[in-house]
Amino acid sequence: MILRSLVATALACGMACAQETAPAPTAAVRTDAEAQVAMDRALAWLVAAQFEDGAFAAGVLDTLHEHGFSVETFHAWQVAAHALACKALLEARETPERRAALDRGLEWFVTNRMPLRGSDWDNDAVWGWLYGTVLAVAVAQDERYASTPLGARVTERGKEHIASLLANQIPEGGFGYYDDPPFTRRPKWATSFCTALALPALKQARDRDWFQDDAAIARALKYVRLCRLPNGAYAYDLRAVPRSFAGESIDATKGSLGRIQVCNWARWSLGDPGVDVDAIRLGIQRFFAQHEFLEVARMRPIPHEGFYANAGYFFLFGHHYAAQTIELLPDDERPSFRAQLRERLCATQRPDGSFCDFGSSSYQTAAGTAFAALALRAGLPRE
Repeated sequence: MILRSLVATALACGMACAQETAPAPTAAVRTDAEAQVAMDRALAWLVAAQFEDGAFAAGVLDTLHEHGFSVETFHAWQVAAHALACKALLEARETPERRAALDRGLEWFVTNRMPLRGSDWDNDAVWGWLYGTVLAVAVAQDERYASTPLGARVTERGKEHIASLLANQIPEGGFGYYDDPPFTRRPKWATSFCTALALPALKQARDRDWFQDDAAIARALKYVRLCRLPNGAYAYDLRAVPRSFAGESIDATKGSLGRIQVCNWARWSLGDPGVDVDAIRLGIQRFFAQHEFLEVARMRPIPHEGFYANAGYFFLFGHHYAAQTIELLPDDERPSFRAQLRERLCATQRPDGSFCDFGSSSYQTAAGTAFAALALRAGLPRE
């Protein structure tokens, strides 16, 4: 699956794809006040970048990257990026501009069509269903929308996303975005990180009686648990015979930095006794000790061309979930880790306030900026 993504992109854009100009040098961001300023800049970019119809990204191929995917996939990525942008605005301190953008964004979310599987092998619709589920659950928990007509419509749309997601859960319990021959209606390939990112939202949706399949959650949790390797990393995908995690494998800890955090966070959130505070701490310590492998891969034009098969788009995804896991540590341990995350994350913020770690499409930039805003928000005091 990794090879297919690499080849499709390499054929389209080749090694000539230009890397982004480095962000303008800024002072290190470490304190709450500095993080608040960086987050506000990111949110201001999202508000300004919102399209007239309320979307936060385009649903078409709008760069030279990522040819070779089904046409439907770009809509799926649009929905996923849009959901992340809405969630970033939802969690931030409300201002008139942010609330107006959020309301328009939620209206787009409930009126735009659902993502569909694009081809026999390309099922990137899963990304839309995953983050559509995450957004819908977050809105349901927000008092501003809990008893409003818009909130009710978001709930119904969330149930649609969950239904599509569960219909595409592989027999082993995971969720993924591709399939292998022989192609089947229910896919057969999943990843640890896709499965993990949805687990807490699925559990909360089940608690709200949005669906009744407890076994689906149990299978998904087991899938993530089985991806855990003896070295503390999480395998990219579950295999009967795991990849070797020696040498420069993607399943070495240096190739798993963006997966360890989301998988530990998900298992902890569901009360899995296999993840304790020591495992959380070790995962975070490794994230910063080996951070250069994420840095080197950031903005590389071909997926998985970094050392240990790191891809550029692991960077902001990884920081978002690292921020969530930091908040699971004892109170006295959090400040130093927050400061490290803020400094490394905000060193990549662009002069206009946005963030991006792969390509330059509207959906990658919107998703990346939302990931960064959510990561910064996690460590700030709640109003």
